[in-house]
Amino acid sequence: MSGNSFGEMFKITTFGESHGAAVGVIVDGVTPGVEIDESYIQIQMDRRKPGQSSVTSPRKEYDIVQILSGVYEGKTTGTPLSVILYNHDMRPEAYNDIQHSFRPGHADYTYLQKYGIRDPRGSGRASGRETAARVAGGAIARKLLEQRGVQVLAFTREIGGIKCETFDEEVIEHNAVRACDPVAAAKMIEKIENLAAIGDSCGGIVECHIRGVDPGLGEPAFDKLDAELAKAMLSIGAVKGIEFGAGFSAASMLGSEHNDEMNSGGFLSNHSGGIIGGISTGQDIVFRISVKPTSSISVAQRTINVNGEEQEIKTVGRHDPCICPRIVPVVEAMACLVLEDHYKRQAAMHA
Repeated sequence: MSGNSFGEMFKITTFGESHGAAVGVIVDGVTPGVEIDESYIQIQMDRRKPGQSSVTSPRKEYDIVQILSGVYEGKTTGTPLSVILYNHDMRPEAYNDIQHSFRPGHADYTYLQKYGIRDPRGSGRASGRETAARVAGGAIARKLLEQRGVQVLAFTREIGGIKCETFDEEVIEHNAVRACDPVAAAKMIEKIENLAAIGDSCGGIVECHIRGVDPGLGEPAFDKLDAELAKAMLSIGAVKGIEFGAGFSAASMLGSEHNDEMNSGGFLSNHSGGIIGGISTGQDIVFRISVKPTSSISVAQRTINVNGEEQEIKTVGRHDPCICPRIVPVVEAMACLVLEDHYKRQAAMHA
């Protein structure tokens, strides 16, 4: 199965299924001699794992990090660094009744069309469980970026039409939806809980700010930095759109409004989102992604089975009524992977 590797000079390959034995990642291109251990990676895994609150899946996966290779006496060796996360709370029997049916919004139909076979246990490889491996790999990239002075921060901007009106970085990790506005967060939580009670779901918008990036990163024409970040974000199953800086509002702006003017002190605005011509400007990189409503809902919906017969279906199991809270660390991880890869590509060009 192709398409499981990401990156060029800093590359990850993920493996595993939702209800299989484990998920994991192999990271190649790691700088040798960097101090790292399981506890550092575990911090990010704990942010992504299920069962954190009333607005996340109750599945109990502790995602205990086990490094299999690439680290010796607490330092990276430069050889492939592999991390495995064993699955514990698998319940594949929950999918027995629908294993021959196509769940609306899921990849059941498309996987069967492509491969002629599919794993019905919690969507198999198409499950959000796969992102655990990305977060583990992204933690390695984050460690390397910290040494470069780069910070990556994502947060929930909107859920179910409820928008954050203020921005307070300090509250993001202290509310269940990882919103930047505590008042909006309370309303978001209430809405998610009400939807969960009736078996439905909602989506939202997650924003990411990347600080401390050097100017000059990006590989035009086809590997522009914004194009690479867009690919990274759209590779996350629930993400359906992305915008940088002013984003889609640029369509209604004048050129004199959107252009980021400069003076001797630097840029006077950041409508470009920190990337111009596919190359970083040195300003904060800012983008937002659109996250679709969770496909797994217990509301009755119409579908067909593998024989083309019409039927009604309800998706049972343990699912997030809103993906935004747990997708935040995944967004950060994928951004870290892109940036470390491009730092290495830039260094190779000037070697």
